[in-house]
Amino acid sequence: MAETVKVSELAEALNLEIVEGTENSLEREIITGDISRPGLELTGYFNYYSHDRLQLFGSKEITFAERMMPEERLMVMRKMCADDTPGFIVSRGLKVPAEMIQACKEHEITILRSPISTSRLQGELSSFLDGRLATRTSVHGVLVDVYGLGVLIQGDSGIGKSETALELIKRGHRLIADDRVDVYKQDELTLVGEPPKILQHLIEIRGIGIIDVMNLFGASAVRGYMQVQVAVYLEAWAKDKKYDRLGTDDTTVEIGGVDVPQIKIPVKTGRNVAIIIEVAAMNFRAKTMGYDATKTFENRLTQLIEENSGN
Repeated sequence: MAETVKVSELAEALNLEIVEGTENSLEREIITGDISRPGLELTGYFNYYSHDRLQLFGSKEITFAERMMPEERLMVMRKMCADDTPGFIVSRGLKVPAEMIQACKEHEITILRSPISTSRLQGELSSFLDGRLATRTSVHGVLVDVYGLGVLIQGDSGIGKSETALELIKRGHRLIADDRVDVYKQDELTLVGEPPKILQHLIEIRGIGIIDVMNLFGASAVRGYMQVQVAVYLEAWAKDKKYDRLGTDDTTVEIGGVDVPQIKIPVKTGRNVAIIIEVAAMNFRAKTMGYDATKTFENRLTQLIEENSGN
C-alpha cells in the first residue's frame, strides 16, 4: 500500500529550511507527488486551485506577489491556505513575503525554503514524493547490487538465495534486501526495490540465523534501494531437463507491473552460483551496450558454413 509523507520528513530528506512551522503543521501529510506553481491563483483565479498539493514559489511567483498591494497579497495568501494544503516552498533562497508568513501562521501551515533553482527543486520534490507515495508490492527474493546492476535473486525456498547473496557480498557487491523485497514502479519501465524497515541490512543464513551485513562488512556492503534490472531464478538441476546453452532464450517475468528480463540458472553441487551471477550481470550489461556474444558466435558459425559450402 502507498505510504504517507509528513512535511517534517520532506524537510529533513531534502535539507529544506523551515521558515515558518509548528509541531502540528510539520505533522501534516502530503498525499500527492504533484507540485503546484500558483501563478493563476496569485491573480485571483481559484476555479481550479490544487489546494491539496505543495505550493512552490519561484522567482516569477515571488516577483509577481511583490508587485501586489499588501492587502491584496494577504487576501490571496489566506485564500491559498486551505485545510488540506500541506505547505508552501520558496526556491532560490528568496525572501518570503510577510503576508505569506502571516497567512500560514493563521492557518498553521509550514513554509519551507531551498537555495536551489525552482526547476531543479521541483524535480527533486517530485522524485522523492513519487518514490515514497508509490504503491508497494512485496516479492520473495534477494535484491543485490552486482557491478551497479540491480539483480533480484529468486527461486524455491531452501535453494540457496541468501547464501549466494552472502557470497556476492563477500566478493564486494552490495545487499539491498533479503527474503522480502518491496518494489514499486518509478515509471512505466522502471521498477525499484527496497527492504522493509524491519529487515533493513539484515540477512538470514540457515544454521547461523540473522546477521547484520552493515555491522559485519561495513556501510559499503549495503544500499537503501536499487532499480530491479534483471531477475535471476535459481532452480534445482534436473538431469533430463534441457537448458539454454547459447543464451538465445530471452524471457521476462512480470514483477510489480513491469516486465523484467529473467535468467534461469540450474543449481547443483559444484557450481559456484555467485560467480555465475556475476558473469550473468556483466553479460547482461554488455548486451544492453550492444555487444551480444551469442550473435557473434552465430555470425562466425554462419561464416564457417558458407566457407565450407564454397569448397
